[in-house]
Parts: sequence; structure tokens; C-alpha cells
Amino acid sequence: MKNEHGSHERRFHGGAERLRAPERLALLETATVVRLSRDGLRLSSVLDVGTGTGVFAEVFAQESLRVTGIDPNPDLLAVARRFAPQVPFQVAVAESLPFEDRSFDLVFLGHVLHETDDPVRALQEARRVARKRIVILEWPYREEEKGPPLAHRLAPQRVLELAESAGLSSIERIAMAHMDLYRASP
Repeated sequence: MKNEHGSHERRFHGGAERLRAPERLALLETATVVRLSRDGLRLSSVLDVGTGTGVFAEVFAQESLRVTGIDPNPDLLAVARRFAPQVPFQVAVAESLPFEDRSFDLVFLGHVLHETDDPVRALQEARRVARKRIVILEWPYREEEKGPPLAHRLAPQRVLELAESAGLSSIERIAMAHMDLYRASP
């Protein structure tokens, strides 16, 4: 949804330093997220949709996975390249992924679904390019000091509805200490 200035009101517009602040990184539970994302599957490739500064791309790459990251913000991608120089990053949006069908074993949407202009379309695109699994990481649906305001967060039932509308199957929600992680089959 665009505001009167033509920018996307739900898209992250803060500074890169906020995305990599130590207190925020501690909340992300990156090692647990990567473990749960991989759980039960043999993966070789990951698409990190809405990679921002590449926090998760960096961790997936440290696990010897072939990672590609996309984000609509070129300034954030410049930061991502500094932290994960081995990862190819490109400007793109979740609703129009510039990849062939079934290009990646895992498609990861970390804190991005609530920011998309069309979440069903974003999940349909994730489904199109995923071979094995789609993972959605979102802030829990509660008022908190960190993260987006409650009005921009997605209730678990809404995430499940969006995933079903996009044709995803075997959708599972895992409530973590500070995050909600959803796993689905394409």
C-alpha cells in the first residue's frame, strides 16, 4: 500500500545499522532459524527474499549453502555485500522473482511478508521458484518494543490463510522465543 508520498508504507525505511543492531540480532535466533529451515531436508540452494542487510543470507552461506539474496533496497544490498561477499545479491521484489521455476531448494522470507504489497502474490512466487520448502519468519503478533508496530504484523491465522491462498501445503507454525516460523511445501 503506497502512502501520499508514493513510497510503500509497510516497507522498511530505517537505516541498515538498525537491522544489524546487536540487540535485534539476538532476538533473531539465526542459528535456530537456519536449523529449523533445513530440518529434515538435504538442501544445497537458498533464496533469501527481502534479504535487507543479508543477516540470514550470511548465516545460510556459513552452512555451506549456495545462497542468493534479493531486496528492493539497493542501499541495504550494499551493506549485505560487505557481510556476505560470497553471496550474489540483486534488486528485486518478492512479488516478481527473476528466477526460473523450481530454481532453489529453499525459499526463505525473513520478516518480509508483512512488508509486501501483495502477500499472496509473494507466496505464489516463492512457491513457483521453490523445490522443497518455503519458510516464512515473522514477528509474533503482539505489541513489542522491537520490530514493526502491531498494525503491520501478521496474526498466525492470517499467515496460514495467505499461505493456503497461495497454494502452499503442509503448513506448520513453530513459535520460537522471539519469532514465529512457518514451514510449508511448495
